[in-house]
Amino acid sequence: MMKFSIRLNNDLPLADYVSLARAAEAAGFDQFWVSNDLFLRSAPVILAAVAQATQQIHIGTCILNPYTIDPAEIAMFAATMDELSSNRFNLGLAAGASDFLNWVGIEQRKPLAAMRESILAIQALQRGERVAMKGQFLQWNDNAYLRFSAPRQTPIYVGAMSEGMLRLAGELADGVLPLLFPPEHYFGVRPLVNEGLAKRLATAHTSAADFDFAACIWVSLDDDGAAARRVLAQKVAYYGHALSPLIYARLGVCQAEFEPIDHALNVERDEAKAIGMVTDKMLAIGVVGDVDDLLARLRPLAAAGATHISFGPPLGPDPFKAIQLLGQCKKILSTKC
Repeated sequence: MMKFSIRLNNDLPLADYVSLARAAEAAGFDQFWVSNDLFLRSAPVILAAVAQATQQIHIGTCILNPYTIDPAEIAMFAATMDELSSNRFNLGLAAGASDFLNWVGIEQRKPLAAMRESILAIQALQRGERVAMKGQFLQWNDNAYLRFSAPRQTPIYVGAMSEGMLRLAGELADGVLPLLFPPEHYFGVRPLVNEGLAKRLATAHTSAADFDFAACIWVSLDDDGAAARRVLAQKVAYYGHALSPLIYARLGVCQAEFEPIDHALNVERDEAKAIGMVTDKMLAIGVVGDVDDLLARLRPLAAAGATHISFGPPLGPDPFKAIQLLGQCKKILSTKC
């Protein structure tokens, strides 16, 4: 049975997340994810509020990184969120974006090693083990252990864009949150995750069916096409300079094309100018339009065996209306699957 989830950036008022999560739960969505981008609202606080306002929908971070939050604290947070939510929490973890880490003077050292060691350490901590580790990233002694019993092993989802990170997700994690820019990027990403899965299946007693591949897309839905285009262009302007080479290649653009947009947004602080510089080619990163436009882009993914569609920001000029429209899309796709 296909899963469906909603993903939001952490740039809205706190009360909106509670209302949006309730709307997503009422519409039958399986998961509700919130990002933790620097200098915006705190996802741990948002998700704690959402956990107490909902009963069934699973909630998660998309994503935390081991540079700005130590993996020990991430393990503590994940276990505590499971206590609060009755085991409805999913831990989205990734290496972050070097451009954003540079804002606070943090070097993104050895991202693959950092992620591998962090995943293994968090999993071991939640099993109740002491985690003495002399790695490339973590230098822990045998005093590194949780002083309380974690309710369970919190599912870990890796936010992945690079080839190495996609393989690592399949090898070690419970799921993956690959940004499919554009949605058709699924067909290039899935084999890389499968390579990692094959490595795990060769050595562990598990099934590929236990792994959750969330096909993460950006969506902006509304009857007003110009308004829908503007809010997606706003996201492209903000994040476009920090994407992976794999995604640039898929879109047929290069990072240098986003540099003047980034300058307009973050140096000149002229959002309207930055949005106006976003081209249609760049906008192909996501889906703009109505339910029919979205279904046309998603049906090939469903036909290819996608088992989880994750709708991401901006969703539309009105996020509440967008969740209603996405609920219609979910029903149609569920009927066809």
